[in-house]
Amino acid sequence: MSLVLAASCATRQELPQAPLPVATAPAPVPATPPQVSTKPRTVRASFQGNEQAGHLTANGERYNPDELTAASKVYPIGSTLIVTNPKTGKSVKVRVNDRGPHVRGRSLDLSARAAEELGITDQGVARLKVKRVASEPAQPDRSTASSP
Repeated sequence: MSLVLAASCATRQELPQAPLPVATAPAPVPATPPQVSTKPRTVRASFQGNEQAGHLTANGERYNPDELTAASKVYPIGSTLIVTNPKTGKSVKVRVNDRGPHVRGRSLDLSARAAEELGITDQGVARLKVKRVASEPAQPDRSTASSP
């Protein structure tokens, strides 16, 4: 009987094996998110008044009209921007903490304090120059809490 078993093994033909599928490695995840250009842009900007004070912003903090913050459609939450009024030459550094404005044709909504410092509160809407200066999330402005 062992002869039959040995004979059957010797006559078995090997079938060609199909190559095993090769798994491709997933695309590498960038260490940092894609950067928004730091080149200055001119935008139509407006500002939020005091009536929105206390409402939650997109990053979960409450809107404080006395802080230097902004809502943006383009720049990521946590970005730090230098916003300049070309008519007056005044500039202010703001932190993006919200999305908006939700009005067609505008791409930046400043806090009341930022608008006051830029001198646009009488206009309501103004053409401003915006430059992103930091890609890391900025810390909330605590200068309004107390001064040394």
